[in-house]
Amino acid sequence: PLHAPGPGRAPTYKDSLMLSFLPHFLRGSLAGLLLVSSTLCWACLLFGMTLVKLLLPFAAAQRLCSKIMSLIAEGWIACNKGWMNLVQRTRWNVQGLEGLEYQHSYLVTSNHQSWVDILVLQYQLNRRIPLLRFFLKQELIWVPIIGLCWWALDFPFMKRYSKAYLARHPEKKGQDLATTRKACAKFSRIPVAVFNFLEGTRFTRAKHDEQQSPFRHLLKPKAGGIAFVLDAMGEQLKTLVNVTIHYPDGSPTFWCLLSGRLKDVVVRFEELEIPRQFVGKSYDQDAGYRAEFQQWVNQLWERKDQLLDSLHREFPGNAKA
Repeated sequence: PLHAPGPGRAPTYKDSLMLSFLPHFLRGSLAGLLLVSSTLCWACLLFGMTLVKLLLPFAAAQRLCSKIMSLIAEGWIACNKGWMNLVQRTRWNVQGLEGLEYQHSYLVTSNHQSWVDILVLQYQLNRRIPLLRFFLKQELIWVPIIGLCWWALDFPFMKRYSKAYLARHPEKKGQDLATTRKACAKFSRIPVAVFNFLEGTRFTRAKHDEQQSPFRHLLKPKAGGIAFVLDAMGEQLKTLVNVTIHYPDGSPTFWCLLSGRLKDVVVRFEELEIPRQFVGKSYDQDAGYRAEFQQWVNQLWERKDQLLDSLHREFPGNAKA
């Protein structure tokens, strides 16, 4: 069963601090105000440390600044956990966190249904493993405040080219891998958790039907992103943290989270050893490796789809299958 306080439990001091007595609209407005205020405060600290880092040209000093900046980001995530707990006592059912270590490097992936996924992952993994760093589309650097925070924290910004574009501009071929290598080089001497949504976009039934996905609860995985990461820093990444998220009441919106309507979340973590034959290979140029790697990723997704099937049965909620 989902973790929840027993019936008839006496109210506690912690309960008295919750905003559950307020209407959802007021809860959402207050949570949004807390989120914006917290983001601005932590961003000021982050930008100040970024300036110090830029002014100190010494490698040791820059590493220390980067560590402090990661701690600042973890503090911001801890504040997000605070307002999430304040607006709703979400019932979490979580398995598989045992064995994860803050000083180890990980490659992390998850199924993707909602923008809430990112806060769910941060809620559970903050200070358990190194700060999650996402590969982001280059255009996202222009997101107010947050885009600059991502840049300051060395989140990799990628400009991916379509096959049609590369056919017209062959000189751009391989540039995405070069960008990945440059980004990952910054992480070579520190523990890091590199995150990638393998589906590349949020799951919807329309997208699922359009691409004729062979999976019931998932879109087709895109193996190229994590293959480039393993090519660039595979010797540092020994294990994959494979995360499966299920919302019994259906995929939530961000407003659902803010307004205290996120009642139940089920999360499963699975730590897997990354096969060593996938390290240091060229995904673009080695057809045999590419086929083998895609098979491995598809097998991960088949197991994840089966797990989601069982989670839908065990925790049906009000969601539609």
